[in-house]
Amino acid sequence: MTKAHVLGFPRIGAQRELKFAQEKFWRGEIDEAALTKTGADLRRTHWAWQREAGLDFVAAGDFAWYDQMLNTAVLLGAIPPRFGFDAQKLTLKQYFELARGNTAQPALEMTKWFDTNYHYLVPELDAETRFDGGVDWFFYEVDEARSQGHNTKPVLIGPLTFLYLAKSKTPGLDTLSLLPRVLPAYRRVLEKLAARGVEWVQIDEPILALELAQPWLNAFAPVYRELSQAGLKLLLATYFESVADHSTLLSTLPVAGVHLDLVRAPAQLDAFTAQWPADKVLSLGVVDGRNIWANDLRGSLDALQAAQARLGDKLWVASSSSLLHSPVDLQNETELDHEFVSWLAFARQKLTEVATLKRGLVAGAQSISQALTASDAVQASRRSSSRIHQQAVKARVNGLQVSDAQRDSAYPVRQQKQQAWLNLPPLPTTTIGSFPQTAEIRAARAAFKRGNLPEQDYRAAMQAEIRLVVGKQEKLGIDVLVHGEPERNDMVEYFGEQLSGFAFTRNGWVQSYGSRCVKPPILFGDVSRPTPMTVEWSQYAQSLTTKPMKGMLTGPVTILQWSFVRNDLPRSDITLQIALAIRDEVVDLEQAGIRVIQIDEPAFREGLPLKKSDWQTYLAWAGQAFRVSASGVEDETQIHTHMCYSEFNDILPAIAALDADVITIETSRSDMELLAGFGEFAYPNEIGPGVYDIHSPRVPPVDEMLRLIRKAAEVVPAERLWVNPDCGLKTRGWPETEAALNTMLEATRRARLELAKNGVLAVDHSPAKVEISHGECGCAH
Repeated sequence: MTKAHVLGFPRIGAQRELKFAQEKFWRGEIDEAALTKTGADLRRTHWAWQREAGLDFVAAGDFAWYDQMLNTAVLLGAIPPRFGFDAQKLTLKQYFELARGNTAQPALEMTKWFDTNYHYLVPELDAETRFDGGVDWFFYEVDEARSQGHNTKPVLIGPLTFLYLAKSKTPGLDTLSLLPRVLPAYRRVLEKLAARGVEWVQIDEPILALELAQPWLNAFAPVYRELSQAGLKLLLATYFESVADHSTLLSTLPVAGVHLDLVRAPAQLDAFTAQWPADKVLSLGVVDGRNIWANDLRGSLDALQAAQARLGDKLWVASSSSLLHSPVDLQNETELDHEFVSWLAFARQKLTEVATLKRGLVAGAQSISQALTASDAVQASRRSSSRIHQQAVKARVNGLQVSDAQRDSAYPVRQQKQQAWLNLPPLPTTTIGSFPQTAEIRAARAAFKRGNLPEQDYRAAMQAEIRLVVGKQEKLGIDVLVHGEPERNDMVEYFGEQLSGFAFTRNGWVQSYGSRCVKPPILFGDVSRPTPMTVEWSQYAQSLTTKPMKGMLTGPVTILQWSFVRNDLPRSDITLQIALAIRDEVVDLEQAGIRVIQIDEPAFREGLPLKKSDWQTYLAWAGQAFRVSASGVEDETQIHTHMCYSEFNDILPAIAALDADVITIETSRSDMELLAGFGEFAYPNEIGPGVYDIHSPRVPPVDEMLRLIRKAAEVVPAERLWVNPDCGLKTRGWPETEAALNTMLEATRRARLELAKNGVLAVDHSPAKVEISHGECGCAH
């Protein structure tokens, strides 16, 4: 019988209730009982929405206090022994320490979930890891859903995906070798669910969308033969890319059904319907779990009906992936105009889309005729709207030349010119851009946005914060300063608000990691930059110091990746439009006297297609976009970029081809492991590996940072090595920020002395200076 379901639902709440409860718990303002009540209330609401929309199942077990991979690790009992926790008696406080670190131990490593902007915590496994079972929170939530009368479909990350995404802490240990140990643990979990009367379990194996090595593919059949003996029906879920190459494997696995993502890979359907077994369900994800555009119901229904002709009632209707990546509820958006709102669907609205399509499939198109007519009108409105198209923007992209993506001189020439005026000491220090945003700063920004704070008072508040930040950096002794970004709400939203072609929600939040939520802009039309966006603030900050001030921008690929992007134009074209807008800003910063400019691209690797065979096409246009944004300046202007929480080693040639003068990268959580590839590749330009983790409140001791600097100096020639935190400091408080930066500066001082003693460097203690004429910055020094 045809069913309607989703693969998961956002956990944060329509008003970010989970975020605020988590942070109160971390601050000691509420106890564990209050926090768990917030979680229970959110689950109750979300399950009720799924049932009321008309879905046949509610997803259970998709809730996480921090992350679903961490949840899987604590369910299996696979937690790192370095924390000293009892896996079967783990408390919520200890769970959060695994995610955030404590005074004795750094947090688990964190990286991106496939090609999304969601970050998962990387399980640490070694030759001694036991999978003897951990806390029973997963089962409590399943019981909770069933007690509320819901037909429950628990959701689990599959054993092969869990092992593939985990990291071995034993040199030479292949995590696949742990399969004989982890498989019984999964079998026990499934048997416990079967004992509760659960009929269907969704097991997510998204690694099937990758180009897996043969040993991993070979493991699927024996794994699912074992798990199929647990006494319930398994729906193996794949998403984010085509798995057509595995259609034979998936059709023969001993599972009751398979889920496909038809939003990201619609063409794969033919490979399955041509040979699909009559006794297996095929779940088709036709409602986009990752974007916010209203579904083309008629187009989706046509595709489903064609599949139904071959599959009959073994066809299920679903979201393409978990709705985790979508905002929660469009009903909370009251400031967008009616036409624009009609183009959108958030997670709650997607529930209705899934259920509507199932109804049309079962009862015929006439049963949803009103919904189809309304959907047709929405699609026509988007196609014809005058707010989407700017011919001048398209002409500028079409007119780009090869020279527009090249600096005037090669890096060695630029380096000499830059060092001549920068006059930086060995191991120069900087930060990644943002500094702590206090409640007062956020309140002033919000009041100005609401119209409750006069512009003059707003500017005075921002300038006061910039003076504070610049003064603290000078007192600490940092070499290249930043203005701290007090005026910015988010590194993408801030720019989108000042570019044409973007729209913004008030409550369109999605989870990035833990309690960190972002509100992606909606990139709906052609992009241009009407006026300068950052020049005023950077220029003011430079007027306060003789040290070089770094201008801070977000790069074109990251703006694209961290927005909800229009689906009516190739992403390569959209990115070049953004690149040209950023290029204009870079040129204006240089003309204003800002000669160190950072163009952040933390999402550069995130944009990679999941299949390596598709990488080169992406890397070509993404690299071109970055170079277009950065290449409008003179040799003397030093271009930085920043990347974080990704594996870089397999795309190092493409990163080198960006030709940034300096790249700063996150490496502290991996203990500088990520930097090794840069050394082996002989990365040609300057590198600033992060020496401490800003996502944890922990302040590492001097010796720990010094050890990381030493490790970095073994890989990168000291004359091309910078020292910095691994990311921006926006989310940290001032006391820990100043303590950590003090420690970083002391570690750098000791490293400089060590290097000089060993004859590697000659230590120059003279302060860096930057000369700016009054005409360039408009201020006296």
